Amino acid sequence: MSLACILDVSGPVLTDDERYLFAATDPWAFILFGRSCETPAQLRQLCSDLRACVGRECLIFIDQEGGRVQRLAPPIWSQFPPLSLYGQLYQRNPEIVREACYLHHRLMGMEMRDSGINADCAPCLDLTIEGGHRVIGDRSVSSDPIAVAFLGRAAIEGLRDAGIVSVLKHIPGHGRAEADSHAHLPVVDAGTQALAQDFSVFKALADAPMAMTAHIIFEAIDAQFPASLSPTLVSEVIRSQIGFDGLLMTDDIAMKALSATRSQAENAHLAFMAGVDIALFSHGTIQERLNFVAACPTLSGKSLARAQTAETYARDPVLPFDIEAAWSRYYELTGLSKPIVYSLTPDPTAQAWA
Repeated sequence: MSLACILDVSGPVLTDDERYLFAATDPWAFILFGRSCETPAQLRQLCSDLRACVGRECLIFIDQEGGRVQRLAPPIWSQFPPLSLYGQLYQRNPEIVREACYLHHRLMGMEMRDSGINADCAPCLDLTIEGGHRVIGDRSVSSDPIAVAFLGRAAIEGLRDAGIVSVLKHIPGHGRAEADSHAHLPVVDAGTQALAQDFSVFKALADAPMAMTAHIIFEAIDAQFPASLSPTLVSEVIRSQIGFDGLLMTDDIAMKALSATRSQAENAHLAFMAGVDIALFSHGTIQERLNFVAACPTLSGKSLARAQTAETYARDPVLPFDIEAAWSRYYELTGLSKPIVYSLTPDPTAQAWA
């Protein structure tokens, strides 16, 4: 059985050490960053090699939101706007903007799928909060929880119809953080009434297949551990108050919010003790990855069932879908000028890793 972890890749091709590590440990899934994404053909081969290492059609994740967060970047792939655009347009006509947000994620998802990727760490459901760190910024749709949930649903459906499984982030909410968890451990001192507004977005989308935890301490709930490591946050807030019963994965265990005071292995152990299903680790050496996977259990029980359910969402795209007409409609809805548009391979529905 697979280990309850997601591992990254150091470059555009696998090293011999990585091939051995992945084959020997069988991580549940992989995640790619910009350093591994050069061309569609190169990326298809890399995804095929990763799946060959574990001998199955595993999920391969990427962070592809639009705006500042696009690992598949122009000029090779299409440029998409930040989600804040849809929040700005929402007040004019919610249904029209919903269609635009859907097409954003459907078109983006088709490009991912064509490159061998079938899971996206998106959409970002964090609220725009005054005083919040710019690490979220225009990645947030809006300060309005209703608008964020409404357009978040459109994003999930667009990705799903492109054959991509989505990951809500960052549960239970990152918008109030005044620090970047890549570099520091944020502490949010808001009361439970204010936090309920943040949580409400995730509650509205609690039927989603996957969500990613926030490396943030919420003092009103657990002043000792960040959400990713907190049994109280996982059990009482994420599972009970929000009602999310899908697969719960951590944000990167190697981020300084966690790793500044404990090793990756220690943090992985605490995350699993808190009730997280899958731990994510990236940007480490082979030895650090070995230490990390040693702390990861084999997928079993409810975690295994949730992982298997999540995998079913990465199905073939819904067809027919006229990509050229979809782009034209997207420009019409958003008023954007035409960006560089990636050209799909002749058969975008083909499983490039087969």
